[in-house]
Amino acid sequence: MGIVAGLDSSPDFTRIVVCESDTGAVLRQGYAPHPQESPEGGGRPADVDPQAWLLSLGEAAGGGLLEGVQAIGVSAQANAVVPLDTHGNTVRPALVGGDKRSQVAAADLIDALGGREAWAQAVGSVPQTAQPVTKLRWLARSEPEAAARTAVLLQAHDWLVWQLLGRPVRRTTDRGGASGTGYWSAATGAYRPDLVELALGHQVVLPEVIGPAEAAGTTPEGLLISAGTGETQAAAFGLGIGLGDAVVSLGASGSVMAVHTEPLVDQSGMITALADATGMHLPVVTTLNAVRTLRGTAELLGVPDLESLSELAMKSTPGSHGLVLLPYLEGERTPNLPHTAGTLAGLRRESMRPEHLARAAFEGMLCGLADALDVLRLRGVDVRRVFLLGAAAELPAVQAAAPALFGTQVVVPQPADYAAIGAARQAAWALGVSQGALDPRTPPAWQGAVAQVLEPGEELAVGQAVRQQFVSVREQTHPGAL
Repeated sequence: MGIVAGLDSSPDFTRIVVCESDTGAVLRQGYAPHPQESPEGGGRPADVDPQAWLLSLGEAAGGGLLEGVQAIGVSAQANAVVPLDTHGNTVRPALVGGDKRSQVAAADLIDALGGREAWAQAVGSVPQTAQPVTKLRWLARSEPEAAARTAVLLQAHDWLVWQLLGRPVRRTTDRGGASGTGYWSAATGAYRPDLVELALGHQVVLPEVIGPAEAAGTTPEGLLISAGTGETQAAAFGLGIGLGDAVVSLGASGSVMAVHTEPLVDQSGMITALADATGMHLPVVTTLNAVRTLRGTAELLGVPDLESLSELAMKSTPGSHGLVLLPYLEGERTPNLPHTAGTLAGLRRESMRPEHLARAAFEGMLCGLADALDVLRLRGVDVRRVFLLGAAAELPAVQAAAPALFGTQVVVPQPADYAAIGAARQAAWALGVSQGALDPRTPPAWQGAVAQVLEPGEELAVGQAVRQQFVSVREQTHPGAL
């Protein structure tokens, strides 16, 4: 039995798990925040020196954490792009996160290629502010000297793998990470260098895309480094989701992703056609309004936290006495209504009570995510169970309503470092293949996540009636939006 490690370099910290390669049992864990200055006005910086990721990694791995480890997998924040010069030095700090500076650049790129449909056909996604291709356009327009010096492009996990291997001539990435760049197509399995040139103004060297079970290389000490992948793909792999599974993530915004056998080309741009970490596909649909809907409602009602809002909502009944909240508080991406606002419908004297509004907020949030699920279902994606992630998944009001509104079994995994676990599982796969013990087409069968399973049961019919009530209000307010 071997020992492997998975490290997840998120926007704020590095987590490392050390696992048994055969079972996935976690043996040891490490954690360290990234050393970084807060930008003026708070929030996360849009520019980060990648050395901060290495310093954090070193601190998290302290105390002999990696002793006996034979292979390491790397997961890292999606959409971070590291521009390097011809000598492999960073031209400027990495561009990370959902960078609002890139809004104009995204619109420019959409127009430059001929519209949303042209991008969907080319690479399976329409440029968003967070994507590397959009950041390249911003760089070319805002920092032309830095853009001109850029000779190589890496994402965060590519850069970390390259550093762990001692900065070799060969630079690699994986299908999962490449599929989020906006210049690699999951459908064709190939880069679109013309789109890099469209964004940046010239050609650059792009990392070699290697297979899910391949190794990126071996360190001089004999430590195998696997391909690495993006945080989203690593978390899906760590959860162990497969065909028939969808993952609904409840953050301030929401996302729905599912494993599928083929890439989906969506002309509306609502589906982002990512590849996963196993050789399959991972279509993702995003909503702008999830937990921010609950927080806004809690502030309106004067309750101190989401637990109190949940408690209040449980005093109401399914359907919220006719109240329907379309939770498009920040505009919305699914449906594509960027300039709209939220709508509260069904106000009657008897419905104007705090508990009914609280319940409507939970139902509105979950129905918005059910809309996102339906976008995938209508494209032939099989959804037989839904994994529900995020702190809000623990709230009783969410757990009471989600199975009936989604129309399927809901699984609430215990909180764990699933991205780091997924990275470790990838390392175990690459190690097993290198030793001739595993098939490169079949990942190691690790223990599944410990989870609570919720069934729609007798509430299914009531939940679907609530869902139809939401759909009716959406169609009346925004005809044909979905």
